[in-house]
Amino acid sequence: MKTKTIILTGGGTAGHVSLNQAIIPELENLGFRIEYIGSKAGIENELIRESYPEVPYHAISSGKLRRYFSMKNFSDPFRVVAGLVQATNIIRKVRPVAIFSKGGFVSVPVVMAGRMMGVPVIIHESDVTPGLANKLALPFADHIFTVFKETLRHVPKERSTCTGSVIRSELLDGSAASGRELCHFDNTHKVLMVMGGSQGAAPINEAVRENLDALTEQFNIIHLCGKGNVDESLNGHEKYSQFEYVTHELSHLLHLTDLVVSRAGSNSIFEFLALKKPMLLIPLSKQKSRGDQILNANLFKAQGFAHVLEEEQLTAKSFMQAIERLNSEEEQLVQAMTEAEPPKTAYEMAKLVAAHAK
Repeated sequence: MKTKTIILTGGGTAGHVSLNQAIIPELENLGFRIEYIGSKAGIENELIRESYPEVPYHAISSGKLRRYFSMKNFSDPFRVVAGLVQATNIIRKVRPVAIFSKGGFVSVPVVMAGRMMGVPVIIHESDVTPGLANKLALPFADHIFTVFKETLRHVPKERSTCTGSVIRSELLDGSAASGRELCHFDNTHKVLMVMGGSQGAAPINEAVRENLDALTEQFNIIHLCGKGNVDESLNGHEKYSQFEYVTHELSHLLHLTDLVVSRAGSNSIFEFLALKKPMLLIPLSKQKSRGDQILNANLFKAQGFAHVLEEEQLTAKSFMQAIERLNSEEEQLVQAMTEAEPPKTAYEMAKLVAAHAK
């Protein structure tokens, strides 16, 4: 019997790739062959090729639809059309039984091509409201999975299911001892992890480094500062360990961590929730985004899982005040997270995807 193939797509940020990374081995365990369609220069190219070198990776042209003026707004539609042609040719050759899209602009031509070719298309939306790419893709989807119940108000209800969060199984298997070795910490201070997403976050990086002396009186600091944002002068600091970006090491670092400072991307905050890590969320401002992280952060705050510091209010002083409050209210936050609904496993999500394959 010929092995059935499922195409996965999604990219642009690590958040548009991490769920795909999690379900690839589970779909393979269910008997499917996996192929991936992503962009040529996006982070998905690096992450998928590195994590699953055996998975065929197809790079297509992709454009970005911007809410602001840019000369690229005139050329990118042609890139999207080129991506649509390329995706159609790939689908015709691969003949998949389903396409699973995690979003990002590279996924739009893939989803459109899938519908044109009669292939079932499944979309996953992890934010409270769909991003622009998923908004464009929704009419072409056979089914939409959401993380937040509130998202069902923004998608076709008759074709949608709220699954809740999905957590990578390896995230739960991390080792604090391995994390300590990675950071070379040799004291008993609490550990504060600061991360700004795969691209880093300059305002957060600055707030940490301006307060580094005061912070390291209380904490060991793990700082995921983004590519190109390492401060070489701080290398070798006994209580401060900086990384541009981590992949497989993240589970170990999180198990070592007591408190987290982060942006408010859905995938990350649900991982912190699953591991019961009290969090200070500094969502991307509306000036830099469509406001999805603000919605995510405020929902977590309302449920008692997190504290929130708006980026517009972020200063060296307000950052330290927020950290002190987070530290003092650690127990209350952990208690609230203990009562939260447990996340789905990658295997459970893979079975839901497989159920929609033809």
